[in-house]
Amino acid sequence: MFEHILFSMESPYRENYEVKGYSFGKGEKAACILGPLRGNEIQQLYICSQLVRTLRELESNRCISPGKEILVVPAVNNYSFNTGKRFWGVNNMDINRMFPGNDYGDTMARMADTVLRQIREYSFGIQFASFYMSGEFVPHVRMMETGYQNTSLANLFGLPYVVVRKPTPIDTKTLNYNWQSETTAAFSVYTNTNSEIDEHSARQAVAAVLRFLKRMGVIKYESHSGYISHVLMEEDLSDVATMCGGIFRRLVNPGDEVHYKQPMAEIIDPFLGNVKETILAPTEGIVFFAHTEPLVHEGDTAYRLIHRLHE
Repeated sequence: MFEHILFSMESPYRENYEVKGYSFGKGEKAACILGPLRGNEIQQLYICSQLVRTLRELESNRCISPGKEILVVPAVNNYSFNTGKRFWGVNNMDINRMFPGNDYGDTMARMADTVLRQIREYSFGIQFASFYMSGEFVPHVRMMETGYQNTSLANLFGLPYVVVRKPTPIDTKTLNYNWQSETTAAFSVYTNTNSEIDEHSARQAVAAVLRFLKRMGVIKYESHSGYISHVLMEEDLSDVATMCGGIFRRLVNPGDEVHYKQPMAEIIDPFLGNVKETILAPTEGIVFFAHTEPLVHEGDTAYRLIHRLHE
């Protein structure tokens, strides 16, 4: 294992700010695995640490394929971890909305530019990301519809679902979109949680990445076959919104099957304690995303559902 400094910035009050990467094997730039861009992505940081540990063991056992190199960047936004903020602590900006960046802009633009230039030559790019809404997902692989996306490759992770998203203008500033534009086969992997560690989905994510690397001939590794992934277009998911605000009492969880008009959640009046609204399933399907915060506002997305597929 070799340690690399991908980005460094001097600080007048503390040690230099550095973005570090760890490489395994030598040769063709086969795969880059990137961890958190945001300061509350603790689960994603933990998954990357477990991948570094596992890849070190594989490398010591000569299980990295000859002529292949893997780079793991456990975290980019270390500053926000230290300050307990989701976005860059100085100006509260989202680094994942700064790509491709430039070398003459502000700190985040220069960071995005420097990091992307050093990871864009890898054949495969895997990012552990989080959603803009607070909640839990069924573990899945997400891709932007850029014309370069390859759902067949995404199926090789062996996770339950592959989601393809048609990019909006703001999505063109994300790492996934710009990584694909550099002709890297880029994938975003989502697990159940962000700010908390969920061991089960973390192990599932580690296994999925190792499974993918094995199937692409990058490592030698014995793995289970995983799931036969179902490909979804994000616009085909059904959003279930709240009609009022209050305390959110969740009745179903990601991965649960629901039936038409089945109670999915209750919204409790925070002062009187009575049920203000019972959220009912608008269709038969599977819970793909569930709101997790204890409070909701009117119009919030409480759930996203996958329509049940009938034979």
